Amino acid sequence: MSATASFEALTPTSFLLRSGKVYADRCAVIDGERRFSYSEFLDRCLRLGSALRNMGVAAGGRIAVLAPNTHVLLEAHYGIPFAGAALVALNVRLTAGDLAFIVAHSGSRVLIYDYEFEGVARDIAAQVGSELRLVRAGRPDDPYEHLLNSSAPWHRAVADERGLISINYTSGTTGKPKGVMYHHRGAYLQALAMAMETRLDCNSTFLWTLPMFHCNGWCFPWGVTAAGATHLCLRKFDAGTAWQHLRESNVTHFNGAPTVLVMLAWHPRAAKLGRTVRVATGGAPPTPAILQRMAELGMDVTHLYGLTETFGPAVICEWRGEWNELALAEQAQIKARQGVGNVISCELRVVDPHGRDVPADGRTLGEIALRGNNVMLGYYQDEIATRKAIPDGWFRTGDLGVMHPDRYIELRDRAKDIIISGGENIASIEIERALCAHPAVMEAAVVAGPDPKWGEVPVAFVTLKAGAAATEDELIACARERLAHFKAPKRVVFGELPKNATGKIQKFVLRDRAKDLMISRR
Repeated sequence: MSATASFEALTPTSFLLRSGKVYADRCAVIDGERRFSYSEFLDRCLRLGSALRNMGVAAGGRIAVLAPNTHVLLEAHYGIPFAGAALVALNVRLTAGDLAFIVAHSGSRVLIYDYEFEGVARDIAAQVGSELRLVRAGRPDDPYEHLLNSSAPWHRAVADERGLISINYTSGTTGKPKGVMYHHRGAYLQALAMAMETRLDCNSTFLWTLPMFHCNGWCFPWGVTAAGATHLCLRKFDAGTAWQHLRESNVTHFNGAPTVLVMLAWHPRAAKLGRTVRVATGGAPPTPAILQRMAELGMDVTHLYGLTETFGPAVICEWRGEWNELALAEQAQIKARQGVGNVISCELRVVDPHGRDVPADGRTLGEIALRGNNVMLGYYQDEIATRKAIPDGWFRTGDLGVMHPDRYIELRDRAKDIIISGGENIASIEIERALCAHPAVMEAAVVAGPDPKWGEVPVAFVTLKAGAAATEDELIACARERLAHFKAPKRVVFGELPKNATGKIQKFVLRDRAKDLMISRR
């Protein structure tokens, strides 16, 4: 039998080729006042592919995009691969210097940018050099629209499903960011996994609260399209605006880091919805307190876990029907676990420093290791870092956790976040959960602070709920009620927590604050 009848290279762009016909008349994208049907969405993306080819972009070229969650960045997830090129989605919160490094390192020759970032884009171009071509986008009269209107629909077929579809750069908090290479096959499978695990269908409306530049939006730009659902773009996250959409726009799904859930859960407009909204959260372990609060608001939260190197969420806290009989507080404790590999992942491992599996006893600490189709090709132009991250065919996450007897993993801490006090290992997550059990606490982050006697001690940074009050002594006492006394924080600092563009708490900033605080206290 001819191989052409039984094999087609896997690529997530095929989802739009299908949905553009099957759901041609259905709404694909809502972006402010602009709306595109699936047939229009497909046409625009095919024209973008053609425009890039006409600009001289060759197969394998890289195209950088600097835009918030708008139709422009969504179209880039299809139009750029349609041209045979790789997407480099840029973090809109980085400095022009950091972005110039990424553009230069990736070898991008075109920068498509939203009109709000005109100044940043020109700064990038000045640093990268004249070879970088700028294309302004986001408004009907911008050059981007003229390029689309003057190009005929076209796309290049994918020959190699293991070929490069995008490069996603890590945050670079401990050095220069690394370019994580995604392949078409992994993006295709991960998108299907996300659509299946979150139960997206053609009647769903997905609110874009998660940045599309972060792990390609956990592959949801492709997954939502695969389901034929509606993309509801949100240029900038605002809890009040999100609640308005939740009430008025028939939103059925959204994603975000736990801090996004916190902002929604305790917002003045927060109130129980008349329908269930499916929410996926990841980036940091959510506390049982916030999970219980979201359940009370009518939101079904699924805990996901992954990294940039794993196309976003490779692990899901797969829910079992018998757990529905448990009290909400008990359900929240289970949902706080990271879980098992998603439907396309290989089985997870928790290994010791020698690469051996630790006992599945829920107590023995080890490093979480992953492999499978949703693991990166490697770091772009960095073979040393790639070999270090994947020493034996298993990707080392740098996250420490335990394996429970039911084969569900539970994250205990990042290896760099473990606090070693007097020779004892203390997990910052455990302390954070204890603090968040206090009714006045909205968010908590715990880091190590230097101590002349113990080496390191826990220092807590806490944000209180609006109108609530608590003292440092009160919160330390609260922690001691739930933890061994040596694990309780020695200091509690009140105020807003520093966060990055995806809502993750920047613990490296807090470590510096804790260091200054403890030194000045001596």
